[in-house]
Amino acid sequence: MTSTARVLIFGTGSIGATYAFVLSRALPASNIVTVCRSNYDSASKDGFTINSSLWGQNLKVRPVVVRSVEEAAAADPSPFDYVLICSKALPTVPSTAELIRPAISPKTTIVLIQNGIAIEEPYVKLYPDNPLLSTVVYLPASQTSPGVILHKEVELLHIGSYPASSSIEPAYRFAELMKSGGGTVEVHQDVQFERWSKLLVNTSWNPICALSRSPDAKVLHSSPEAKGLVRDVMFEIKAVANACGYEKIDTALVDFQLGRATIREVPGVAPSMLADALAGRNMEVEAIV
Repeated sequence: MTSTARVLIFGTGSIGATYAFVLSRALPASNIVTVCRSNYDSASKDGFTINSSLWGQNLKVRPVVVRSVEEAAAADPSPFDYVLICSKALPTVPSTAELIRPAISPKTTIVLIQNGIAIEEPYVKLYPDNPLLSTVVYLPASQTSPGVILHKEVELLHIGSYPASSSIEPAYRFAELMKSGGGTVEVHQDVQFERWSKLLVNTSWNPICALSRSPDAKVLHSSPEAKGLVRDVMFEIKAVANACGYEKIDTALVDFQLGRATIREVPGVAPSMLADALAGRNMEVEAIV
């Protein structure tokens, strides 16, 4: 199964392209189909180029490139084993869950590689009989030009089945596929703790940086009150997580997550919501904030 799996990647920006590269080390490139929009012309002509601190420079991957899920399904009727959702968790009409319908067969496992809380619900509603994997990704990557990805020092994917009461076996099978391509994976019975842990960072830094038009370290150096403000926002997120039953989202974890930004040199990291605000794009407010 590992060497013959067919994979569709919906949303092939920096995260999707990086995982297309990882999968290409485990699967034939023809088994990896990528849905592209703004980078379609470049990707269809030259594939993707990965410049990575982990894996090396000028790495090439040439998957099948299409403009839509319908095009992918029409080009080859063979079922997809996995559909990876790497697009932003935005409320669109039709929804992403609806857009992937042509690629879903009874054997398809849906993998959500997105930030946020409660993003799984539309997929459970539309595809109740398909395995659904919820993931949390740590992958500092950006698309420096169409089809060219800059990836820094970390690649880690936390995976769990959704809901947590469902079988964990699909998560382990997908983990083995990613590991065979050199990916770093941790499987959890309940991955929602990892979602809340990352949300401490996303829900605080994303809007603060977007509103201030400043990367995180620049915010921290802007005022003596800045660090306390960010910490207070993280404590609000902690309170919501605790109310949802995740008591291990605690003060020590807040201080750990805040400390990651505290040690950065100015200007620090520009989160995705800041980039979207500066570009006038839609932001993941509903899913993250």
